[in-house]
Amino acid sequence: MDLDLRKLRYFVAVAEHRHFGRAAEQLYIAQPVLSRQIRSLERELGSTLLVRTTRSVELTPAGKQLYEEAQQILPSIAAAVRRVHDADQGLQRLAVAFSPGLHVADAIRAFTSRHADVEIDVVPARWWEQDRPLRDGRAQVGYLRRPFDETGLRIIPIGRETRVACMPAAHPLASRQELTSVDLDGEPMLDTPKRRTLTLEEKFELIASGRNIALIPLGVARSYSRPDLVYLPVSDAPEVETCLAVAADRRERLLRDFLDIATATLRPA
Repeated sequence: MDLDLRKLRYFVAVAEHRHFGRAAEQLYIAQPVLSRQIRSLERELGSTLLVRTTRSVELTPAGKQLYEEAQQILPSIAAAVRRVHDADQGLQRLAVAFSPGLHVADAIRAFTSRHADVEIDVVPARWWEQDRPLRDGRAQVGYLRRPFDETGLRIIPIGRETRVACMPAAHPLASRQELTSVDLDGEPMLDTPKRRTLTLEEKFELIASGRNIALIPLGVARSYSRPDLVYLPVSDAPEVETCLAVAADRRERLLRDFLDIATATLRPA
């Protein structure tokens, strides 16, 4: 059976928003049209994908599986189409993935000063699946934080980053200058494994609401400053290692040049 990619994109939008109206707005189509397309997809698959109520939309087990599969299918297809267009137009392109709070602009500037004819794309890497852009074809190289799945990847260590405690500004510990892990004993820490797919913005909203504390890399804290949150150093918190990552079997000249330039540019002096 051929899967209709347009309907799959519609389904992904509903799955991410958990709401037909908001998904329809994102897709610039009418909500009844979106509903018909999703029902048609369910008929084609012979499976119920969504449980609809008056207030929300939830994924069935089949819907969860399709959503996971779609996260790999759609980006891979989009990347392939882009490569075909580039080949047709004779373009050279390098796509660089980066983890939140890591800045790769200096390396890109140094690279483009030597390769002005190369188009550069940047691809945000979600914190819970940093390696995904390298595996689905959206990026050739990543500037990432360990840990992540390193299977089939070549890793170039770049440096280490301290972690800080992120907490509500009204928290009793917020007036301290520095903390230790002992100070955080008994505090409600954000359970990352259970909240795996939260965006950073969602995590910060939960913390600001007074429900949790989280240990985050210093680069993330600097990139997401807000008045209702405080970031305090934790003297004995383990550091996070930053690195460049690339598929182990990729040896293109442009990619080698970027890795050499980025390694020299991003490593601390």
